[in-house]
Amino acid sequence: MTPVDLDPAFVRHEVRRFLREDIGGGDITTAWTVPAGTEARAWIVAREACVVAGLMVARVVFAELDANLSAEPLLTDGARVTAGTRLMRLAGPAAPILSGERLALNLLQRLSGVATITRRYVEAVAGTRASVSDTRKTTPGLRLLEKYAVRMGGGRNHRVGLYDGVLIKDNHLAAAGGVTAALQEVARRRTASVPVQVEVDSLTQLAEALDVGIDAVLLDNMSPALTAEAVGMVRARPGGASVWIESSGGITLENIRAYAETGVDTISVGALTHSAPSVDLALDFDHDLTSRSL
Repeated sequence: MTPVDLDPAFVRHEVRRFLREDIGGGDITTAWTVPAGTEARAWIVAREACVVAGLMVARVVFAELDANLSAEPLLTDGARVTAGTRLMRLAGPAAPILSGERLALNLLQRLSGVATITRRYVEAVAGTRASVSDTRKTTPGLRLLEKYAVRMGGGRNHRVGLYDGVLIKDNHLAAAGGVTAALQEVARRRTASVPVQVEVDSLTQLAEALDVGIDAVLLDNMSPALTAEAVGMVRARPGGASVWIESSGGITLENIRAYAETGVDTISVGALTHSAPSVDLALDFDHDLTSRSL
């Protein structure tokens, strides 16, 4: 699938939407407490070790609030940092720093959390042929941002949505009348540019799919032993070496290595996005360098 990158126009559009949600008619606390003309310097700092993602998004938050505010990333997305590392330097009017602080941190913390947990899964399969893929189990409204963060953690992007690939899942099979009926109907309708994958949860279903002919298969909720047997079935068929094999369901950091060693091409993990904890970041003002005439 095409890796998710962040288009600057898309980021600006989304950031403006987020700012409307948070600021609405105005940041009354800042307006009522911070004298006009006050300038400041501040840093966004990691409070724990993590993999950073979302620095460009955070920079756009501050740029949208005040073009005269300097928001300078001090490293690049995908960097692994330790606690205490400064991620971004801010200098200029104090008001937009205060108004954008929470949104910038929320986005950075969320995306860095996704990148960090992804890196752990990627490192757990290092040395095997398997990659780690994301899923559609994302936060509504944040999908492209979260999938970008997966890529910054070293993961692979799967489908972006329902529109860019066919994945025939168990409920599709039930509604369509089985593996053969679903695959035959897809074959009748598909174009060469649309990837097609079918989910199976048994060797019987897998054999039926192979008899019809498939480009890609998702082995769902199989044990590592059964997954290895399924991989052997696929590879033994004529043309089976080119079939893309994905494993999914019940994958954790504790067992992903066992699945990777079965010979699958990728392992999809919903937890990369639906269970990633936000990392601990903070925005610290330099109180010695905050004044009305900095």
